[in-house]
Amino acid sequence: MFAYFQEVNEHDIIVIGGGLAGLSAALDLSRFGHDIAVYETTEYPHHKVCGEYISNEIMPYLGSLGIDLVEKGGVPITTFEISSSKGKSVRTALPLGGVGISRYTMDNQLYETARQKGVTFYFEKVSNVSFKDDEFKVFGRDITAKAKVVIGAYGKRSSLDKKLKRSFIENKAEWLAVKAHFAHDDFPDNHVALHSFEGGYGGLSRTETGAVNFCYLANYKMFKKHRNIDEFNDLVVSVNPNLAQFLGEAKPLFDTPLSIGQISFAPKKPVVNHVLMCGDTAGLIHPLCGNGMAMAIHGGKLASEAVHSYLSGKNGQRDMMEANYRKLWNKHFKSRIKYGRYFQRLLMHGNILDWGISTLGKSDSLLQYMIRKTHGKTVRP
Repeated sequence: MFAYFQEVNEHDIIVIGGGLAGLSAALDLSRFGHDIAVYETTEYPHHKVCGEYISNEIMPYLGSLGIDLVEKGGVPITTFEISSSKGKSVRTALPLGGVGISRYTMDNQLYETARQKGVTFYFEKVSNVSFKDDEFKVFGRDITAKAKVVIGAYGKRSSLDKKLKRSFIENKAEWLAVKAHFAHDDFPDNHVALHSFEGGYGGLSRTETGAVNFCYLANYKMFKKHRNIDEFNDLVVSVNPNLAQFLGEAKPLFDTPLSIGQISFAPKKPVVNHVLMCGDTAGLIHPLCGNGMAMAIHGGKLASEAVHSYLSGKNGQRDMMEANYRKLWNKHFKSRIKYGRYFQRLLMHGNILDWGISTLGKSDSLLQYMIRKTHGKTVRP
């Protein structure tokens, strides 16, 4: 009787998750000649539930990686609108502006660029990660690999969180997200809108294909009172006159909307069992103006810098690398996530938001304050 021994592939760095954070980290690290592997469950290109608006704060850094979103058809966006569930709304200019682009196109561009730079991709789900004798072993369905460093960028929630015994995973998550693309000729190209409804809120912005992306976050307890997404849209989402008008005029472009459940905004740790977490895996900001996309890429940059410094001998001890990364992550993102929670509570209280838009919302300086607190400064290469 012969025992089966699975071959173990060796790399310098393994990235678990091929979304914006993971792809950015891998692409950045590839510039230094490191041997990098990325585990991703689904082959590219594919759609993801996402607001699909990204702040210009991250564009100089993306340019340094060889990524030009406008060249790929990204739509320049300059104005922001917010409305209460009763339909009262206010607009303001976005200080930095941004770009509307689908994750289908953006992720694929990052993937193709990383692949050209020599990054290895394993298209399978990771079941476990172990750390022993200063080395990681990552277990996929068919491929096991080991590396000196592992970056976790596998999204909002995964069975891997249970393996790593992360505290938030034991708590029930309250949120569900739904996304679909629509044809709508009259929606302004330069516009991103955030419209609230009872138990949730949703964003609208145009993408590179001309489609308008509508992605919303809803309280799961309220959502499950209805039979399906269409009924929830009709009876809850469309109570906001702005969303009722959009959904009444727009033509759906997906056969069925995409959805994800069990979304948690609970605090998370950026380093777990020596794995450097980035993107939604490290902490999730409430979806205000799409800054989760910019934050994910920036998080990938911070992780790549910490890892390269460690592997190149500039920061020779693992605990120093982890402490430095933890400090930088908190410096750049902790406050933004905190303010995201504050503003989310405002969006969920219709009467307060309605009053605020009618009174305080007339002050452009207050709207600019809200934007500044959920956006970051320009990220340089």
